[in-house]
Amino acid sequence: GNELTGAQVIVVLNKDEPDRLVGMRIGHAGGLAVGYGADAMYLASDLPAIVGKVDQVVYLEHREVATITRTGVKYGKLDGTSLEKTPLTVTQDPAAAAKGPYRHFMLKEIMEQPETLVSALRDRVDFQAMQVTLPDFLLSAKEATELERVVVIGMGTSYHSAQVGRTMIERLARLPVEVENAAEFRYRDPVLNASTLVVSVAQSGETVDTLVAMAEAKRRKARLITVCNVPGAEATRIAEYTIQINAGPEIAVASTKTLVGSMVCLFLLALMLGQLRGTVNSGERRRLIEELASLPESLGGVLANGPAYEELARRYAHHDHFFVLGRGITYPIAMEGALKLKEISYIHAEGYQAGEMKHGPIALIDKEMPVIAIVLKDRLYDKMMSNIEEVRARDGQVLAIATLGDEAIHEKARDVLFVPAVSELLSPILAVAPLQLLAYHIAVRRGCDVDQPRNLAKTVTVE
Repeated sequence: GNELTGAQVIVVLNKDEPDRLVGMRIGHAGGLAVGYGADAMYLASDLPAIVGKVDQVVYLEHREVATITRTGVKYGKLDGTSLEKTPLTVTQDPAAAAKGPYRHFMLKEIMEQPETLVSALRDRVDFQAMQVTLPDFLLSAKEATELERVVVIGMGTSYHSAQVGRTMIERLARLPVEVENAAEFRYRDPVLNASTLVVSVAQSGETVDTLVAMAEAKRRKARLITVCNVPGAEATRIAEYTIQINAGPEIAVASTKTLVGSMVCLFLLALMLGQLRGTVNSGERRRLIEELASLPESLGGVLANGPAYEELARRYAHHDHFFVLGRGITYPIAMEGALKLKEISYIHAEGYQAGEMKHGPIALIDKEMPVIAIVLKDRLYDKMMSNIEEVRARDGQVLAIATLGDEAIHEKARDVLFVPAVSELLSPILAVAPLQLLAYHIAVRRGCDVDQPRNLAKTVTVE
């Protein structure tokens, strides 16, 4: 065992001892969970695989070994020393991992997003005092004031959430924020110190690139917070402080409700830092928290228009190429919309900053290249209207995601999906829902495997 290096999870079965399994974990290769059932023991990559079968779980750390039989488990280290570990109680409801009346888990999880918002806000916002109250928060007012910068890291959909979080933190906490792809961050020899706050965004909390980046940040004495959905995941054990997304199990490979949950958690973090640093006044804080309170209902309204998405899918599903355009805080949402079309519809889609179109990509625009444009009534509205006019002038078909009540958009776009008016900082939470539903219905119409797309895994535990 001491000769093993690298990052790996190994489970061994001896054919002469079929009732005995040995599992070990080395490095950040992904999770290995030991599940305690009523009359059986389990080894699994993570908790969702064994929810409903177990009532307690233990997660193995680096260079730890578990030997299980039907009736019990022994823990040790690779060097042969014994080890005691305390099981955690499993709180996930098995019914949450069932499809219920929905055709696919992805659709179920999209429709659960208003509930996800409520769960993320519960016990974290004082709606009487109109302030954010993250329990036992990592930083004091003095420590928050002494921060010099923030680095937010993630991969895939979590990276897009991190980019939204950058704007939120910069605007409310008045701190410079960098966003890093975790796989690149670890090789860049980043400049970090005790005045740097590193925030990791994770669905599973087991993505190897994110875990190694977090470990590097910790080694360099940066303060470390994770926004994570899976309780007890490796990311939560590396971080000093965890903001749990509380979205419940997400079964579909393509992340939906954990994105919305992570964005609202990052918003709460930004507002908390703003409160501690004195950079957000009470009037603005009150207005934003009032909007937070109505956000689940607003999102529910966006999700209720199912037939409209089915009709749009019928008209657009035959296209093999899309552009998705956004500006400012909606640019990461444009990239997320493009990612969803790629992931589940197998469509080549590119997310672009709308202002970048005329610097090359506009050469690809014709009537066979639909353009989805996020055109909300914010500070960049006039710029976006100009950008989609350029697309239309080149015979491009424009499908707009616009603010409810915007009549002018009908002159520019062939099709329009509306979302309620909301503050710019909260707009990504509403704007992403139409993109998720559109990608879902296009994928269904194209006959794709929505919940388990080809070549993809829910948790990426290899580099």
